[in-house]
Amino acid sequence: MSNTDNDEGAMTAEEEAIMTEHTEALKEHAEAIVTTAPPLGRLGVMSFGVACGITLAVAVFILAMATAMFGWGIGVVQVLSTLYIGYEPSFVGAISGAVWAFVDGFIGGAVLAWIYNKLVSRRR
Repeated sequence: MSNTDNDEGAMTAEEEAIMTEHTEALKEHAEAIVTTAPPLGRLGVMSFGVACGITLAVAVFILAMATAMFGWGIGVVQVLSTLYIGYEPSFVGAISGAVWAFVDGFIGGAVLAWIYNKLVSRRR
């Protein structure tokens, strides 16, 4: 298979146009990321709150289901049931506990991120 039209490694005009188009799209994407992201060193308060809420909700749900299926962690579930209304080692109890845990984790994470951002801004 011979390549007589252009040298190996050389781009055609069509390939150059595609590369230029992709390069422009990447530049626009990078600018969008830079303009919408929080400044470096700071945490997004809502994002961090949601992340903490989801993490805690999943952990509480898994704990309740593990307790229901295997009898593991009964003491922990009993302690958490004093904090989260309706939390018990059952599917419905796991859902109830996960909802409360999400709210708890969201508020705690948002407050933590807000405090962190205040402390970071004071150092500058």
